[in-house]
Amino acid sequence: MAIPLNNNEKRPMNYLEINRKLWNEKTDVHYKSDFYNVASFIDGKSSLNSIELDLLGDIQGKSILHLQCHFGMDTISLARLGAEVVGVDLSEKSIEKARELAQKVKTKARFIQCAVYDLEELNEKFDIVFTSYGVLGWLPDMDKWAQIVSCHLKANGQLVMVEFHPVVWIFSYDFTKVEYDYFNTGPIVESIQGTYADKSAPICNDSISWNHSLSEVFSSLQRNGMRIDIFQEYDYSPYNCFERTVEIEKGKYQIQGLEKKIPMLYAVKAKKSIA
Repeated sequence: MAIPLNNNEKRPMNYLEINRKLWNEKTDVHYKSDFYNVASFIDGKSSLNSIELDLLGDIQGKSILHLQCHFGMDTISLARLGAEVVGVDLSEKSIEKARELAQKVKTKARFIQCAVYDLEELNEKFDIVFTSYGVLGWLPDMDKWAQIVSCHLKANGQLVMVEFHPVVWIFSYDFTKVEYDYFNTGPIVESIQGTYADKSAPICNDSISWNHSLSEVFSSLQRNGMRIDIFQEYDYSPYNCFERTVEIEKGKYQIQGLEKKIPMLYAVKAKKSIA
């Protein structure tokens, strides 16, 4: 759960350090959790869902930059499909685990530990930039994010993104009321207890996040030379990571009382223009 901090309480606003600490602590819990089921992954199970697989298509021989990769399961799954993949994440513990996992399953995925906005130092261009599920909210500036995406794509390269819908983030954590702004009105500073992969985990850290409307995301991409070719919305999550969920079909979760009433995911496929 998340507890908003008292507005009168002075807390440091170095969001990178605060969120790095949070994700460093989450990593060990996530790696051992049933939610991620690393044992099955090591045995060969892919961590990718049908939504992103359909958008990606045949990636044999393609170069892919995976932004905000956590401990690399999706990165490695992409590599298992024949792509040359570089995964990037803010958390040094996540990258350490990703490298261990890649070595354990004998894939050649590479990993870089840095903030997304620091990727200007990576002097490579890719066929695809990939990012998915709960990532954009940790970034304050969508225009700068879109610049990074465009900068690291070859001409006619593609962004493939699946993300939780911004409508989901306007609700309180128990989905009983609208608590947050749909539009980006500034940082949301909270104290996070537990984690989506293990709600009873004995961890508690501050977090700083932002809500980004669809128009903010799309406009940022378009301003940075990206043409949106596919936009889709979905009324379910493939992950049981929220409160009060019900499984409507195998591997498809909705919020009890809001079944089929709100979008829970959106997907984007965008192409970088030749210019």
